[in-house]
Amino acid sequence: MSEFRHLLQPITLNGVTLRNRSLMGSMHTGLEETGDWGRVAAFYAARARGGAGLIVTGGMAPNPEGGVFPGAAGLFTAKDIASHRRVTDAVHAEGGHIAMQILHAGRYAYGKDCVAPSAVKSPISPFVPHELDEAGIERQIQDIATAAARAVEAGYDGIEVMGSEGYFLNQFLVTHTNRREDRWGGSYENRMRLPVEVVRRVRAALGPGKVLIYRISLIDLIPEGSAWDEVVTLARAVETAGADVLNTGIGWHEARVPTIATSVPRAGFAWLTAKLRPEVGIPVIASNRINTPGMAETILADGMADMVSMARPWLADAGFIAKAAAGRADQIAPCIACNQACLDHTFSGRLTSCLVNPRACHETELVIEPAPAPKRIAVVGAGPAGMTAAITLAERGHRVTLWDAAGEAGGQLNLAKQVPGKEEFHGLVAWFRGQLDHPLITLRLGQEAGATDLAGYDEVILATGVTPRDPGIPAAPGARVLSYVDVLKGAETGPRVAVIGAGGIGFDVSEYLVEAGDSPTLHPEDWRREWGVTPPWAARGGVTQPAPEPPAREVWLLQRKAEKPGRKLGKTTGWIHRATLAAKRVQMIGGVNYERIGPEGLHISHGPERTDPQVIPADTVVLCAGQEPARGLSDALTAAGISHHLIGGADVATELDAKRAIDQAMRLAARL
Repeated sequence: MSEFRHLLQPITLNGVTLRNRSLMGSMHTGLEETGDWGRVAAFYAARARGGAGLIVTGGMAPNPEGGVFPGAAGLFTAKDIASHRRVTDAVHAEGGHIAMQILHAGRYAYGKDCVAPSAVKSPISPFVPHELDEAGIERQIQDIATAAARAVEAGYDGIEVMGSEGYFLNQFLVTHTNRREDRWGGSYENRMRLPVEVVRRVRAALGPGKVLIYRISLIDLIPEGSAWDEVVTLARAVETAGADVLNTGIGWHEARVPTIATSVPRAGFAWLTAKLRPEVGIPVIASNRINTPGMAETILADGMADMVSMARPWLADAGFIAKAAAGRADQIAPCIACNQACLDHTFSGRLTSCLVNPRACHETELVIEPAPAPKRIAVVGAGPAGMTAAITLAERGHRVTLWDAAGEAGGQLNLAKQVPGKEEFHGLVAWFRGQLDHPLITLRLGQEAGATDLAGYDEVILATGVTPRDPGIPAAPGARVLSYVDVLKGAETGPRVAVIGAGGIGFDVSEYLVEAGDSPTLHPEDWRREWGVTPPWAARGGVTQPAPEPPAREVWLLQRKAEKPGRKLGKTTGWIHRATLAAKRVQMIGGVNYERIGPEGLHISHGPERTDPQVIPADTVVLCAGQEPARGLSDALTAAGISHHLIGGADVATELDAKRAIDQAMRLAARL
């Protein structure tokens, strides 16, 4: 019997039998907007081949004004239906099932024609929405139902109606965004009229034998959001109107509480699904920060849900369920919820991919095939770039020797995993090390490769990484100055620390310094208290006053640029890091000059005129002022006439960028 017997158990929804209890959650990848439907089909077919029980597409617009941005994909023409048919045929050929999500963005739409229940601008779009009149509301309902009917023509097995995350239907539910006084506003019965009517019309449009999923917001995480009794009332009404299953939605996009970033505890909101499940007679699906088959199995075995939705884990590994079913769960490439290549790309208008798996959404372009003539290849540096190169090369049949002067593989990832909120990096390092246990890979850990060691190989790849940059600040005797490497390896700093450099590393080091004891990510109750999350039956929207633990140290985070520190952090996670440090009373200061470091602290001034000199009374100054490529071996190889490839930090040493390093390494290894 499989250790994942609950996860792998079939389930039947309205006559459609799914092969297991996994749902690949909706993700807007941008693939549909490329117009390359062979590429779209390849993406979804790979996940069907990998065992997904039910796939839900990215949100398809029901009409132009409802699209998340101008030109968003939908089913508007016969050509669109034919294009989507290529996707459904490809999924069905792999034995899978696929539903199309209908997403009306409402006031979240990034276009001047956006519509909403009331003319209340959202904080994530510059456009004030047009308030719909009665005829306008009826048109939106008709367009959503029409989209459902077209999805049936396109061969989809069902529909997911997006009713959470603060999108259109969600906007009708709360007085914050619905200020109407007609039959679509006022009392909760009126405010929920639209989502219930949409489900009723979609049910009629789908006909028999098609699955209708309703994505319901269980906790809005905004002030004056829905109360729990309202959530239950809506869930029951949606069930009566024809929904076959309820999928969990968590938080509006404008919420100031993280919901899917790596610092959110695993399965951190499954307790809400468990609370809803006995209130309805149809299956419910748990979601958010579930990234291992073991976690999914626990949720199902404990009766917290009937199915489990995992979205980004299917980017990290298209074979997620197939590997679990085959007893190879340890070989599943882990989603670390970093957002760097998925959500950050989405919200920047770029095609989605995955830091861990650059092939995601690039299946037809980044192809890993057996090498026509296997080679002997040396790779120097066992960080993310070097490990990726070695693993990909071995997968293609090349014989690889991987060198690293350190006694363990992982490189800078071994530093990243020390940062509170980045505990997922432990799993990533473990996965990489497991993949290096390959018959075609020889490890030379704890050995520094020289030019003579590398002579005679068919190819040499240098992934030697970076060295911390010394900004050259004068330091007096007795001044304590450390690099970020020293600190993350456990060097003592004292109670007051000045961190020089407010890029990603500076923020990571500051978060490491202010945290006392275990990370809140490992303790969901502590995490909820720190972010002000409370049950929605205790407060509307499930938000209360945050109560973070006092900081372990007094920290100053400084930068030379006269701009807000952290401005260039990840588009969807930067605000989380800034809010975390603000809650820990870190003083973040831009536009400073570093004059000198003495035993009494860091001397700074401000602006080009070097005005307002002051002393930061820090016991220790930590340098996070960038990196330089480690190219000493490259120079030696060039002198010896040995050609070689540079990848990762050895090639470009700006902010440590595992996403770029892994992508570059895989692409090089795919073509050698």
